[in-house]
Amino acid sequence: MVFSSLFGKRPTEPEKPDTTAAEPGEQKRGLFDRMRQAVTRTRESLSESISSVIALTREVDQASLDALEPRLLAADIGSATTAIIMENLRQRALRTGIESGAQLKELLKAELKQILDNVQPESASGRSSARPIQHPATPPEVILMVGVNGTGKTTTTGKLANLYRSQGRSVLLCAADTFRAAAIEQLEVWAQRSDVPLIKTKQGGDPSAALYDALTAAKARSTDVMIADTAGRLHTKTDLMKELDKMRRTAEKLVPGAPHQTFLVMDATTGQNGLQQARLFTEAARVTGIVLTKLDGTAKGGIVLAIATELKLPVLYAGIGEKIDDLIPFDSTAFIDSLVA
Repeated sequence: MVFSSLFGKRPTEPEKPDTTAAEPGEQKRGLFDRMRQAVTRTRESLSESISSVIALTREVDQASLDALEPRLLAADIGSATTAIIMENLRQRALRTGIESGAQLKELLKAELKQILDNVQPESASGRSSARPIQHPATPPEVILMVGVNGTGKTTTTGKLANLYRSQGRSVLLCAADTFRAAAIEQLEVWAQRSDVPLIKTKQGGDPSAALYDALTAAKARSTDVMIADTAGRLHTKTDLMKELDKMRRTAEKLVPGAPHQTFLVMDATTGQNGLQQARLFTEAARVTGIVLTKLDGTAKGGIVLAIATELKLPVLYAGIGEKIDDLIPFDSTAFIDSLVA
């Protein structure tokens, strides 16, 4: 097993992250602005569709609501989620009526936000929901990163390490994806960029052995967070379960309660096509939350809502670009306000 502290040559791009804390109001404003920019393509498509629906009639009636349904489906919100939204809007229209397009937008925003808040670990107000994140009383907090190859899993692992480090937490990375060629080297570059140590083994090695060494090191160093990048192959569900079960047993043996979090990395541009693979991972890996990558590259950002409805999981982080700091905590209020302008 090779232990790498990564004191070698550093890449020139990007620069070492700034760990200076911003004021809460600045953080909130910055998060909203970045989320708004990330969902630009989805917002433009959805807002244009809603406007065209409203323009069909002078008031919002049954016909205009029927015309709204395919627009929601086009944003990749999903059939199950769309059915829930439309039923609630129709019931509201029958009871008290929907008097204007502005009111329809507000009601739609409320419906969308409720769907997300039902699975979010914490509401926008800061109050705990039914899915609180369980942080261990004693470090390290152990996080497994899972997902299909091509979703940006290894890149996201590096970005997450940088995000935690910018919050003042010490981080250790584990290169436990020993299957994919160059996965270890790729994570090593990201470890250098985020200025965190990495523990690795050779390609083809036992990922559980790499995890064992990483956990041993994390405990010895009193590291706050240990993040392990796991193999993204999905040949059969059985093989996946066996490998992940072995890693879970290894983690539990060294750190009680570990892994504390298992993040499934999903590519937003794959939309509904990625949900079936996600279902297999959620069953096999005991996933606790979603990291949604490439949110800025799709007009179907409504997949966030489909995830909440069909997987019953919260989106915890969103990838909004290529840079090292283009991974942000997901906020349902910022997302919905940005989506339905």
